[in-house]
Amino acid sequence: MKKILVLHTGGTIAMHADATGDVQPDEINPLNAVQIELPEVELQVENIFNIPSEHIGPIHMLQIQQRILAAGHDFDGVVVTHGTDTLEETSFFLDSTLDVDFPIVMTGAMRSSNELGADGLYNYQSAIRVAIDDQSVNRGVMVVMNDEIHAARFVTKTHTTNVATFASPISGVMGIITKRRIIYLYELPAHTIYPISMVNKDIPVIKAYAGMDGKLLELLAATNVDGIIIEALGAGNLGEDAARGVGYLLSRNIPVVIVSRSFKGIAEPVYDYLGGGVQLERAGAIFASSVNGQKARLKLLIGLENNLSPQELNKYLQEF
Repeated sequence: MKKILVLHTGGTIAMHADATGDVQPDEINPLNAVQIELPEVELQVENIFNIPSEHIGPIHMLQIQQRILAAGHDFDGVVVTHGTDTLEETSFFLDSTLDVDFPIVMTGAMRSSNELGADGLYNYQSAIRVAIDDQSVNRGVMVVMNDEIHAARFVTKTHTTNVATFASPISGVMGIITKRRIIYLYELPAHTIYPISMVNKDIPVIKAYAGMDGKLLELLAATNVDGIIIEALGAGNLGEDAARGVGYLLSRNIPVVIVSRSFKGIAEPVYDYLGGGVQLERAGAIFASSVNGQKARLKLLIGLENNLSPQELNKYLQEF
């Protein structure tokens, strides 16, 4: 008999549509009344939050992480239900800070509990199936939606409303779920996991654009931010004025992390001119190779909370 800890946090999976079609939270999570009919599994269900995922920040992620740590080896796996808008961020935070071997599976829904074609209950059951499968051990945090299994470090939301919203542009799906089987397609590369007990760093994310003014970056420096993530152009490039703004940030010892605003591909230094990735790196900017802006923010937060040196930060942010 497998024992699974279920943590409900709210989100669309816990909401309902009213008579006008507007979606809103329920006072009581409708999943609490659900009986999952799976053999040889015991569920311990806890409602840790009941809030939209847009209201979830690092402090909530830390609370979920601490609850999972407290569970220790009393459970064979953990399932977390969560709103989809920030699900990839909570998943990534947990995957980056939890050194456990049991499966942690995140899931949610794109349609609320009483909408036509509601997907929440099916995704919930699928997540439990993945959590109790022996193959799921030592695979880090996974996201299960729409008969697919994604690795937390690569998954992202790609569509505002489609039930097939989650994709892993760099790696592809890690596994698939059929009526009878859980099938994994690849093993994840090893990565560094850092413990964390505080999430107090202020790290904004800025998207680059044509003609970006470097004064915006100087203004942010004046607010005493702890670091800045820039979703740069192409493989990691900026205009001349924005590059000067990066130089100003670095002169103030504020870490600058470069990712790409492109949906697919790797951020890396290629072009050697003012604003090109080579000169940005030479000036001291750090390239985060495989993550998007929102995940790079969490990765930098974790690194700074662990007092990593600039060299250690550089190595950590370039890991896959």
